[in-house]
Amino acid sequence: MNLRNHMTRYAAITGFLGAATVLTVPQAMAVDAPANTASVSGSVGTAKPLGALGPLTDLVIQRILVSDGVAASKFGTDSPIEDPVREAQVLEQVRTQAEATGVNPDDAAAFFQDQITASKVVQKGLFARWTAHPEEAPTTRPDLGPIRQQLDQLTTGLLQELKDTQALREKPVACTVQLALATGSGAVLEHLDPLHRQALGTATHSVCRPSK
Repeated sequence: MNLRNHMTRYAAITGFLGAATVLTVPQAMAVDAPANTASVSGSVGTAKPLGALGPLTDLVIQRILVSDGVAASKFGTDSPIEDPVREAQVLEQVRTQAEATGVNPDDAAAFFQDQITASKVVQKGLFARWTAHPEEAPTTRPDLGPIRQQLDQLTTGLLQELKDTQALREKPVACTVQLALATGSGAVLEHLDPLHRQALGTATHSVCRPSK
């Protein structure tokens, strides 16, 4: 199969899957989700993103949602969204953990750089929203200590999922199909708004490894 035919088939499969996800996920939610599942937190522990990359995507979404707390802890303070020193420390820790887990440190660092960027997408978006609409701004300021502990736990889980899905992620077409299924269903199940959907796209940018 030549490159043009390959890419045409690739696009067709992805487009079909995206449409199928939009059509089928709400039906699945109607059957499986409890009647009071009306918020992001309400869906945790029930329905999960679909497909082989569902568990990885679920953790990615959890990490994105933690960014709301990070934003709330910083808003109205001198704490910057951009923190290069902290980011470098996180990525160095990721490299060390990745090697111990059996994941390529460079791949892990690229993936977690995307997680950091996605978090900043959420923080900047929320800062802009709260500045424009002060009545929507948080009235309490979460402690960053427990938030960082939660992020550390998510890092461990994400690294394990990177290891478990390595073979799939090295197959570009199959990985892209599974990622579309997982992110599409996850965004619906978690009721992600446009800002958090944008962050999810950023966070999963490096999941599928390009063909060599």
